[in-house]
Amino acid sequence: MCGIVAALAREGNIGPEVISGLKTLEYRGYDSAGIAVMTDDGILVRRKMGKIRALESELAANGLPPSSQALAHTRWATHGVPADRNAHPHTDDNGKVVVVHNGIIENYAELRAELQQRGHQFRSDTDTEVLVNLIASNLRQSGSLHAAVRQALSQVHGAYAIVAMSECEPGRFVVARMDSPLVVGLGADGTYAASDMPALLHLTRDFLILENGETAVLELDHCQVYDPAGQPVDRVVTRCDWTPEQAEKGGYPHFMLKEIEEQPDVLARTAFDRFHDSEGDVDFEATFALDDAELRYFSRLRFMAMGTSLHSAMLGQMMLAELARLPGETLNASEFLYSPELKETDALTVIISQSGETADSLRAMREVKRRGGRVLGVCNVQGSTLAREADHLILTHCGPEVGVASTKAFFGQITALYLLAIRIGRARRVLAPSAGRQLLAALRGLRPKLDILFGAELKAAVEQAADYLASVNSCLFLGRGFNFPIALEGALKLKEISYIHAEGYPAGEMKHGPIALIDAQFPVIALATPGRTYEKMISNLQEVRAREGKVIALCAQGDERIAREADFLLQVPEVSELLQPLVNVIPLQQLSYQVALKLGRDIDQPRNLAKSVTVE
Repeated sequence: MCGIVAALAREGNIGPEVISGLKTLEYRGYDSAGIAVMTDDGILVRRKMGKIRALESELAANGLPPSSQALAHTRWATHGVPADRNAHPHTDDNGKVVVVHNGIIENYAELRAELQQRGHQFRSDTDTEVLVNLIASNLRQSGSLHAAVRQALSQVHGAYAIVAMSECEPGRFVVARMDSPLVVGLGADGTYAASDMPALLHLTRDFLILENGETAVLELDHCQVYDPAGQPVDRVVTRCDWTPEQAEKGGYPHFMLKEIEEQPDVLARTAFDRFHDSEGDVDFEATFALDDAELRYFSRLRFMAMGTSLHSAMLGQMMLAELARLPGETLNASEFLYSPELKETDALTVIISQSGETADSLRAMREVKRRGGRVLGVCNVQGSTLAREADHLILTHCGPEVGVASTKAFFGQITALYLLAIRIGRARRVLAPSAGRQLLAALRGLRPKLDILFGAELKAAVEQAADYLASVNSCLFLGRGFNFPIALEGALKLKEISYIHAEGYPAGEMKHGPIALIDAQFPVIALATPGRTYEKMISNLQEVRAREGKVIALCAQGDERIAREADFLLQVPEVSELLQPLVNVIPLQQLSYQVALKLGRDIDQPRNLAKSVTVE
């Protein structure tokens, strides 16, 4: 996903602050960067393919004058190859209007042809250059940048978050959004816009959130929001409780390592303030307004998500069945739009997204609501689209997650879903108060046990296994029960940041195909902690060993039976099956991190990936 940062300052040179904000959005993934500033001589632009440091080198060699109005962008290619000419910001063919844009203009080819017939010249392959020329053409007729933007957006189809400025109206930005996030920041020293709050936390903590179809005119000390019909809207200011320090590395070599090691604190932030110990129950915030009668009314739960969140959704469904005796299903959100329309009034759909801006999940949410269903969102970002549009909400309170490969957000989602299972189990009267108290006590008691996972002994074992795993081309992750989604997640993490092919499978499926791959060059990472499927997992390991396959086994501390069947051991504290996902996922994250480190990968920004996928 692309990144946008724009600023109007009271005085001084705002360009360095805009570049600083842009760097906090690097986690989204990008292939080029650029900046435009308003000067007494008009709009000046610098753009460069590659990382922001390449743009900084360009600015050092070919500088820009000081300016109190600037907008910048990191691009993730959708139209046109990565190249200087395709980098944002884009100007019209007269250089009088400049635009940065996230999203996709679906009818850009037709609009481009029309503009070319009218004499417009194009220097890039992008849909954004079409948009800026369309705005400029409208501006010549209307004389108002806001009117020109609104007219242009009425002509396009697709998703967008845009910031536009014109030489005709210095000291002003016009911004707009449709299915792509954009926030406006209000500070004592200026007015700002960005595609995500962390980009502006060094400048302000107060934000206005734009809704779909809205536009806004930004001036110093003022922002006026307009609805899709062009009528002024009063918007309540949202206060972000994240700090700038939370979005920084804090001395760690990578955000991913920092976020892995933050997970014990995530457990406390997500869970401990929500315990209702005397009742063995859970109290969520006012955003979760479902009472006991409503929770008893639902006869099924549907979970939907994408990527890592899909694996937490699978666990959520399993926990609800275990603790609330409530049947459910888990769907990839991108597939729901094509599913048969069934009765929705007796179902609650749980949509899970770290960012709250995942395009497929948002479309699925809106489709559920169109069909008459109700949606509970599980999300990490207050003020996100999912947080605003879901009927009910559970925030995970993980703090900003910057690494593209999700770690602590996944941990927070599992924790929140464990609490949800207790809450619904108690509401449905299938979970006794005493059982609820035991489950909450076990979760509270997990916090000190997690410290073992960051000790020297496990670190050495992880590094030893990583030395071996870094030498292979492909591997298999196996798990059963609550550990099957963790096997999927472990495989996904390894793929994402090391680029080693990995597949997660339920261990019982191994003999139905994957066993054909096993030989001395094809290792298996097995989740073999105690539980109802423990004996079956030992049989699986023996089958792998019989075919000369190498085994990396994740097991309970001191488990000699597993030790006899494994080449490498990752030993974790023994906990209940319901809590094993929270324990077992951490060594797998550490393993992926160490493998990627040994292979010299770009850990925080893996190739071709973005933190939040806001286009389908």
